[in-house]
Amino acid sequence: MSRQVRLEDDVYERIKANKRDDESFSDAVGRLIGGRSLRDLRGVFDEEQVSEMRTAVEAADRADRDEVREVAERFE
Repeated sequence: MSRQVRLEDDVYERIKANKRDDESFSDAVGRLIGGRSLRDLRGVFDEEQVSEMRTAVEAADRADRDEVREVAERFE
């Protein structure tokens, strides 16, 4: 099934500029908007898993900040 949509000229031109030669506009839009949304994962993980992932992400963020701080200090 196909649908007709209206696009502002600037949006159309951005899609056209990013469209690959071997894909349709529909393919290009699908690729450009990305895959599944994080909302699709709602209910997939239990609270314990979410807590473990959150802790791991926070630890990685701290490690990244520390590493950036160390590199910045070398240039001072």
